[in-house]
Amino acid sequence: MTPQTDDVDHELVEAAAHVARTRCRGDNHTMAAAARARDGRIVTAVNAYHFTGGPCAELVLVGAAAAQGVVELDTVVAVGDRERGVVPPCGRCRQVLFDYFPALRVIVGGGGRTRTVRVADLLPETYVWADHQLDPE
Repeated sequence: MTPQTDDVDHELVEAAAHVARTRCRGDNHTMAAAARARDGRIVTAVNAYHFTGGPCAELVLVGAAAAQGVVELDTVVAVGDRERGVVPPCGRCRQVLFDYFPALRVIVGGGGRTRTVRVADLLPETYVWADHQLDPE
């Protein structure tokens, strides 16, 4: 992973941490995510855990952003409940975030070592779905 030269969006981290502290209760909601839209708005969401494989907070965030008319996200971060701090996106979320927002920046790291990286840097040898589709004949 190559760190970006940009500063970490601490307001965004705090927005996710606030949601994790105030909205994540019990086993169904254990992660919060926050994203900054290109227009500066902050969108937040929590995961919807279910034993059948509920969506992560980042995936709920993609839908919440769309529902609020946000079509471009600039930066995203996920924070765990119980003061777990910044948590990197899982592999599925990395791929979905890349597919929806290939220029997205992701805040990762913990323990005072947070940094912002490009979502593509989280997926070495990134799979680009469109590159593997057959051309219509």
